[in-house]
Amino acid sequence: MKRILLYTLFATTLYGCGTYSAYHRPDNLQTDGLYGTGVIVADTSNIASLSWKELFTDPKLQALIEEGLQTNTDLRIAFLKVEEAQATLTSARLAFLPSVSLNPQGSLSSFDGTKTVKTYSLGASASWELDIFGKLRNAKEQSKARLEQSHYYRQAVQSQLIASISECYYTLLMLDKQIAISERTIGYWEENVRTVKALKEAGTTNEQAVAQSEANLTAARSSLLSLKEQVNQSENTLCLLLGRTPQCIERGVLDGQQFPESLSVGIPLQLLSYRPDIRQAEAVLAEAFYATGEARSYFYPSITLSGTAGWTNNSGVSIVNPGRWLFNAVGSLVQPLFNRGTNIARLKIAKAQQEEVLLSFQQALLDAGVEVNEALTAWQTAKQKSLLDRQEITHLQRALHSAEQTMKHGNTTYLEVLTAQQSLLQAELNACQDAFSEVLGIVSLYHALGGGNK
Repeated sequence: MKRILLYTLFATTLYGCGTYSAYHRPDNLQTDGLYGTGVIVADTSNIASLSWKELFTDPKLQALIEEGLQTNTDLRIAFLKVEEAQATLTSARLAFLPSVSLNPQGSLSSFDGTKTVKTYSLGASASWELDIFGKLRNAKEQSKARLEQSHYYRQAVQSQLIASISECYYTLLMLDKQIAISERTIGYWEENVRTVKALKEAGTTNEQAVAQSEANLTAARSSLLSLKEQVNQSENTLCLLLGRTPQCIERGVLDGQQFPESLSVGIPLQLLSYRPDIRQAEAVLAEAFYATGEARSYFYPSITLSGTAGWTNNSGVSIVNPGRWLFNAVGSLVQPLFNRGTNIARLKIAKAQQEEVLLSFQQALLDAGVEVNEALTAWQTAKQKSLLDRQEITHLQRALHSAEQTMKHGNTTYLEVLTAQQSLLQAELNACQDAFSEVLGIVSLYHALGGGNK
């Protein structure tokens, strides 16, 4: 027993040499210019700090997002993964406590017809592994890192869910507007067909013009059917996100959506605290760090204290007679001798895996910077195109008005008016698509910056 105590004292001295250390974020992370050279970072404000209710103000969209947060299957699974990780951490924490068990036993014995001997013991045993070299602590920290991963995974699922619901919703608004424009286009083409047929009967045009006009009308009707099919597909996709069966989605209009005039991206370093997938990647790195520490602890001895205490009558007297106290204490030290090669291999594997995870973490940060750059560029481009679209529509409206006035005075034909109307309708379709791209750019930028968890 004295030797065990001496070993324990020696091990405690070794523990002071630093066989366990806490994880710290790497100092060599490159975040400067992460958004690209064309992105000017003026301040630390960040739209990701906004609640999704502050950015998406459409009441019908807010109701859909609220429903999705309650019913989406992937998000509910993510919550269950958090509970699993929490239970794993609780188990790792319990490893620091002594294990206690009750072990009552009794026996009856007789040899060659002699009097039966009755013995019994009512005892309890306990064992406690001393975490001198940090093996248990490294295991506990790994469990904590896994719990953090599950939390950040749940946040990443939630952020993606909000973005997906918003994209589907705005897609429906865009399709609704395109359908309205297409129906107007069909009306104009029907008028065009009637006009061309009348001109043919008057002898001022031929069958080729009639056939071309009818073909244009058929194409417009086919395009309308395609848009309605896309509406059905988008509604089904949104219903899947909400955990619904296929059904119609109540919604507003695209022109009624309001967003901030300017969007701030903040500093690249904020991605480390806002984007859940980045934080999840760092939690994986922390887990690998502690796994390396655990692998290193296998080179050191394992120290366990155990003992037994109870009540016994091992003299064999009657079981009803008083017995005697039983007490036993044992200290054990196990030092690996013949598995050094295995321990060395385990440590090499852990170190290599830690380096792999570090590279994945750095790559995830670079990918996030690219996503922010692309989303910001897409939003800015769509915003500029929307401005040009409005100017083009204004010009085409003037051209249509001029053609109509000219036709009234007999200096032009109705075909020229129809051509001007078609050009205006096509410009309106393009403007609708660019307006949707602008909204989609806002959603993508909000998601790329890590928004959607407030």
